[in-house]
Amino acid sequence: MLWHKSWLETRSRFLIGLGLVMCSAAAVAAMYPSVRELLPLVPAPDVGGELGRRIREAAELARDYRGYVWSSWFAKQLSQSWTVFAVLLGTGGLLSQATRGGALFTLSLPVSRNRVLAIRAATGLAELAVLAFAPSLLLVMLSPAVGESYGIGDALIHSGCLFVAGGVFFSLAFLLSTVFGDMWRPLLITLVLAVVLALADQVFPGVSRVSVFPVMSAERYFHGGGLPWLGLVASAAVSAALLAAAARNIARQDF
Repeated sequence: MLWHKSWLETRSRFLIGLGLVMCSAAAVAAMYPSVRELLPLVPAPDVGGELGRRIREAAELARDYRGYVWSSWFAKQLSQSWTVFAVLLGTGGLLSQATRGGALFTLSLPVSRNRVLAIRAATGLAELAVLAFAPSLLLVMLSPAVGESYGIGDALIHSGCLFVAGGVFFSLAFLLSTVFGDMWRPLLITLVLAVVLALADQVFPGVSRVSVFPVMSAERYFHGGGLPWLGLVASAAVSAALLAAAARNIARQDF
């Protein structure tokens, strides 16, 4: 019953997210022939400094399908849209329901609050796993239609890194939802933090060494440096700590 209830509470956000990311994956694959044709027409940028370097790097990556998929999909579109839905799926929960008078039935069930919270978190994480892996596998399947191929192993690795590292945003929104009784403050606080981290990563190159986004996109793996194990372990530890703090907050609440 608790699993079904958690699914009912989150299914609209999940299904909307799944539809959007699946369409985005199909669009990324379908656009590559046009991108490939336009690349020879792009003049070399005269801009120097960091901006010029990034423009040249983006153009160079797009010349190869693997580089195009990573730069357009895993490092941008999927990471950005997935983060938004991770935050959306992390908000809500018992405290939000209690402020609206909707938690009495859940609290009357013969289960502990920790179990209720664990099932809610597990449901959200399972939905996020689908949002991470399903569109990337769709992109793999659609690649032959544009005369290209993309390795399923690469897709699984990038999606796995996105899920593990990006779980920090879900866990933070989940924790904040046990602090604030509405959905908007946890949503806005977590999204603002994500935007600040993303902008800092772009403006200050040194920030990327400690930022979560390069781990989410598995940038190191793409460039041949192996999996970002330290970042993945650190992200998983932070997520676990945030979820544990959420459980303690709910245990102390007087509903």
